[in-house]
Amino acid sequence: MNNSVRNTARLLTAGLRALLVLTVVCGVIYPLVVTGVAQAAFSGKANGSEVTSHGKVVGSSLLGQRYDKGTDKQGNPIPDLRYFQPRPSAGLGSNRKATPPVNPQYDLQVSGASNLGATNADLVKAVKERKQWVATTYGVPESQVPADAVTSSGSGLDPDISPEYALLQVNRVAKENHRSADAIEKLVQDHIQGRQLGFMGEPRVNVLELNVALRDLTQGQR
Repeated sequence: MNNSVRNTARLLTAGLRALLVLTVVCGVIYPLVVTGVAQAAFSGKANGSEVTSHGKVVGSSLLGQRYDKGTDKQGNPIPDLRYFQPRPSAGLGSNRKATPPVNPQYDLQVSGASNLGATNADLVKAVKERKQWVATTYGVPESQVPADAVTSSGSGLDPDISPEYALLQVNRVAKENHRSADAIEKLVQDHIQGRQLGFMGEPRVNVLELNVALRDLTQGQR
């Protein structure tokens, strides 16, 4: 009996020691080392890829957001056309009575796609409405409206648009900000990011970073 008790006590002591060591190593030392390395080597990414403007955090380069100038009578946001607009967000087609008919939502609490198939009647109608609004707003034929101007991303939080959609908005943004189209187009060209490693993905423009630069350019006129 005594040997059995002693063996049990030894096992419990060994288990408690292992628990203590693993707690310190995995729960304290490892997180501190990883955090330290992340802060030293990738501080921007480790802190959420924050975008700052004049010392103030205005968002994350990884998350899209809306640019509105109030709401209509139904309480739906109205896009502020002084700024470059992002692609539609999740829930595409849920605000068909809004102005424009389909509004980007960009709500972190409802991230996700609409899960509607390509032949879904609601999705087809919403895309057609959005295409008509984009073509009318930016003064181009519907055939020149890029796909990302009328469809949402899988996450609904895509921070980027295609260079084609950004360039499509140049004349409208220039007019709204009383600037030359050449100056605004140069701003877009300066913010076009190429494919990752030269072959992955597609060229893109980060809307937040572009609008921060736009605001700096036109700040004296606000």
